[in-house]
Amino acid sequence: MSDLAGTLMERLTTELEAARDRERAAGMEAYMRDLFPFFGLPAPARRARARTALTGLPRPSADDLRAVALACWERDEREFQQFACDYLVAHAAVPGPEFLDTVARLITTKSWWDSVDPLATRVVGGLVRRHPALAGRMDEWSRHTDMWLVRTAVLHQLHYGSATDTDRLFGYCAAQAGHPDFFVRKAIGWALRQYARTDPGAVRVFLAEHAGDLSPLSVREASKHL
Repeated sequence: MSDLAGTLMERLTTELEAARDRERAAGMEAYMRDLFPFFGLPAPARRARARTALTGLPRPSADDLRAVALACWERDEREFQQFACDYLVAHAAVPGPEFLDTVARLITTKSWWDSVDPLATRVVGGLVRRHPALAGRMDEWSRHTDMWLVRTAVLHQLHYGSATDTDRLFGYCAAQAGHPDFFVRKAIGWALRQYARTDPGAVRVFLAEHAGDLSPLSVREASKHL
């Protein structure tokens, strides 16, 4: 572990432990289906503690980001993984294309929407935007057996707006229209709804052409603002 990562993890652990709220943690664990233990910190409190831990520390390198993220993923409490997502998003422009392998590890480990979505829409999305050759990896992920990689592929262009590769967006949504999992069906609707802010006509046409293939959830989500 790098010096920066070691210092940050030590400080962060101290800050989060000092704010532990067992009563609130029980409720947060129940909300997250008891998948992860919690310290019991709501997002504003967690981020305030994180700012204290980060005070005076330099801008991280890609190696620092990798070390911090992997260290956070080894910890039990969910706030560590949530911090890592915030940290990666804040420094999303730092790592190069090889960092996608690290992000794939995070996406497919301790997976749930609260970690996958910021990684997909901000970290992976940023990597692919800066390194277009990575779009081929998104093609692979869009057909993957891991539903969280599928969700990531569908969502990675969420904030691209007019720069969206519509062949990929609509192609991924069409290919996974019959996916059995809620989180993929929801992602399809979310991605289409977001792109409808840029080109509502194209989304209407897509929904009409695939009305018999898409799940009611995907159609309902995609149509919210049409």
